[in-house]
Amino acid sequence: MLSTHDLTIRFGGHVAVNAVSCRFLPGQLTAIVGPNGAGKTTYFNLISGQLKASAGRVELDGQDISGLSASARTQRGLGRAFQLTQLFPSLSVLENVRLAVQARRDGPHRRGANIWSIWSDHRALRDQAFAVVEEVGLGPRSDVAAATLPHGDQRKLEVGILMALEPKVYLFDEPTAGMSLDDAPVVLDLIRKLKSDARHTVLLVEHKMDVVHELADRIVVLHNGELVADGAPAEVMASSVVQQAYLGTALEVPA
Repeated sequence: MLSTHDLTIRFGGHVAVNAVSCRFLPGQLTAIVGPNGAGKTTYFNLISGQLKASAGRVELDGQDISGLSASARTQRGLGRAFQLTQLFPSLSVLENVRLAVQARRDGPHRRGANIWSIWSDHRALRDQAFAVVEEVGLGPRSDVAAATLPHGDQRKLEVGILMALEPKVYLFDEPTAGMSLDDAPVVLDLIRKLKSDARHTVLLVEHKMDVVHELADRIVVLHNGELVADGAPAEVMASSVVQQAYLGTALEVPA
């Protein structure tokens, strides 16, 4: 579904991501881990188009998308959630999601549209958006401005917007960062549901190793911008090199 080939970016003399090659499969959740400054978010930025690679390429469905903008990559099926929420703060929860649904369907402004078809489409878009809003647990707050939501609910809304875009590939960058113990399980359940669909490929940057253990089918470890480990969670986490040098502490591997 998604692959990177010798993906590299340099900032002056600093190589932030160095020739990383990986293939990511449908129906698989890959956790990308490593210490601060390892290049995890930069790697995501290269995949999603927020940064332009110095060398290498990104392929989606076997097609080279390296020359496409971030928005064009979204249209092709790459969905990205950021460490910091990306919302329309003055719009309601429902309108934030409705805009994502409309973007996916390219809106009612098609050839031959008339006032009745526009009204009908608008109602259908709202109905579809409200279904997503309910799925992320924000139904009772659908009319509330996004800016007034607590942080945990803003994270849920961002996941809802991503789901409304119906991407093939989901990129989650620390989706539970700053969330309370009560809010985090809702987002994790949504990610678990997405990964259970064999049509989806899910990539997850996450520092909380209990989340990684629970969700990941595979772990990729980056250090100083280089891929240093890639494999099944138990295999990767059992590596003393990974535990001591790249994760900073010895970790117990669940039975």
